[in-house]
Amino acid sequence: MITVEQVRGLALTLPRTSEHLIRDRVKFRVGSIVYVAFSQDETVMGFAFPKEERDALVASEPTVFHLPGESDLRFNWVHAWTAALDEPEMRELVIEAWRMVVPKKVAAARLGS
Repeated sequence: MITVEQVRGLALTLPRTSEHLIRDRVKFRVGSIVYVAFSQDETVMGFAFPKEERDALVASEPTVFHLPGESDLRFNWVHAWTAALDEPEMRELVIEAWRMVVPKKVAAARLGS
């Protein structure tokens, strides 16, 4: 199980990230683009993820991942149950979500790739 505090500890080390509390929901963003957000009860973590790959992700682990509500399907976004995520998986998801929203040179400088 992962917590908001664990995600915060990672997200705030990523360049250009800021944390916001919007309608009692913790969100991490770069500029105006949200790349990780939590449900109000913190049982669901939403994160940026390529649209073309999300069905395969959900199908691969349906007890961990699920699609967002219909109004959010237009975005590059997937949800995960926080109780079903472990820390290594969370780290990978958060870093890849962040990588989607920053310039390539910023990601390369931070990640060395």
